[in-house]
Amino acid sequence: QLQASGGGLVQAGGSLRLSCAASGRTFGRYTMGWFRQAPGKEREFVAAINGGSTKYADSVKGRFTISRDNAKNTDYLQMNSLKPEDTAIYYCAMKGGVTVLSSSITWYTYRGQGTQVTVSS
Repeated sequence: QLQASGGGLVQAGGSLRLSCAASGRTFGRYTMGWFRQAPGKEREFVAAINGGSTKYADSVKGRFTISRDNAKNTDYLQMNSLKPEDTAIYYCAMKGGVTVLSSSITWYTYRGQGTQVTVSS
């Protein structure tokens, strides 16, 4: 089970840190991905992490950082320099027992409920 949290309302230029906690079955290696969906738009890839490897969408490179705390089974998405176009519901997704990254939501096995991020101008 995945539980995303940390969303909220922030002004443009501000920061938020999202968390995704995994409970239940655990995996030695797993890929965690973050996706977002804005109103009226398709769900899009944001970032993914597996071990020391990371992948980012071009739209968030240099502003967002994905990280992991293995002891807490929790992954984080630090979002800095937020823009109004970052407004969306953010979801985390996980696939266990793998060592590769993917930007396709259908590749992931587990998906968490979203957390709303709203950036005001």
